Amino acid sequence: MLLRRKASIITLNNAVINMWIHNHQNWPHFTWEAGALALKLADIRHRQGRLLGRMEGLGFELKREASLSTLTNDVVKSSAIEGEHLDILEVRSSIARRLGLDIAGLVPAGRDVESIVEMMLDATQLFAKPLTKERFCGWHAALFPTGHSGMRRITVGDWRPSGAGPMQVVSGPIGREKVHFEAPSAERLEHEMAVFLEWFDKQGTIDPVIKSAIAHLWFVTLHPFEDGNGRIARAISDMALARADGIPDRFYSMTKQIEIERTIYYVQLEQQQRSTPEITGWLEWFLDCLGRAISSAEKTHGSIMFKARLWNRINRIPINERQRLIINRMLEDDFKGKMNTSKYAKLVKCSKDTALRDIQYLTAQGIFVQNSGGGRSTSYRLTDEVT
Repeated sequence: MLLRRKASIITLNNAVINMWIHNHQNWPHFTWEAGALALKLADIRHRQGRLLGRMEGLGFELKREASLSTLTNDVVKSSAIEGEHLDILEVRSSIARRLGLDIAGLVPAGRDVESIVEMMLDATQLFAKPLTKERFCGWHAALFPTGHSGMRRITVGDWRPSGAGPMQVVSGPIGREKVHFEAPSAERLEHEMAVFLEWFDKQGTIDPVIKSAIAHLWFVTLHPFEDGNGRIARAISDMALARADGIPDRFYSMTKQIEIERTIYYVQLEQQQRSTPEITGWLEWFLDCLGRAISSAEKTHGSIMFKARLWNRINRIPINERQRLIINRMLEDDFKGKMNTSKYAKLVKCSKDTALRDIQYLTAQGIFVQNSGGGRSTSYRLTDEVT
């Protein structure tokens, strides 16, 4: 995990400073070998179109569930990359409420959840809206409503000030730190961000998928805020991908795939920071990662169809809110293990006797299936017979 610390820890000479990409004479005029990317990009665009075509054929309810699942993953995994773990049910509920979706098992969401959901939905649902400094600063203010990052007070809703010192990403014990990257000085940010924003909204010949990759790298390089740069970079990338798809609905999660490949993601970023504005290597990795994200989405949508058929069966019988919440929880991708009386009681905050009655009812209705074993090891799973 990379840690952010102030530059006072390390003294850098000019030779070291000049190695960063943003000090290169051609910055920020990015170049790449179009021929080396042509087949990868064509494959990505074909698979995007095929995926969106399949989603169009699923009907409104399944499309809505698929988009909700993808957006939930985007929010949860973007925070996980930064070492922050959000409650997936809170995230799902917050997104559903903001999109006006009537789903079961809604729970209250904390301020930390609401803030990043607000930013992500603004980026993806309003993807065609111009990206401005005011919008950027609004995202940042939403992420840090208290004006603090942890216990540290930071500048919120504006570029990092010169008084905060150079922004470095380092790792290792004090006295033996390794500098992975140093961002441009605060004095450069107003001009640098103006150039970035003009480029991002300018209509041109760059494919939107390539633009998403460049925007991600460019923003991370500038690191314009004191904190939250990674989450905002991924929101920008998703915004560009929404522009590529031409719709606000999200059916694949680049952020989720980045979280899976977090180690190599940081390696790729560091390698490019120590290189030149020739970014073929970064673009190749980004396209490959996006391809894996689309492949993962294809598998996930099979799961969504199963969930839809299961709920179609469940909705024919009366169930209470506790049971509905548990079923939703068991259908989440990150649910571990099997269900038992103790876990049930803990998740919905009820007595074990009440949990047992709920479980017995669901079992009698064929929604739960008892696993082999008995006594204290008795556990249950959801049925896979949903025809």
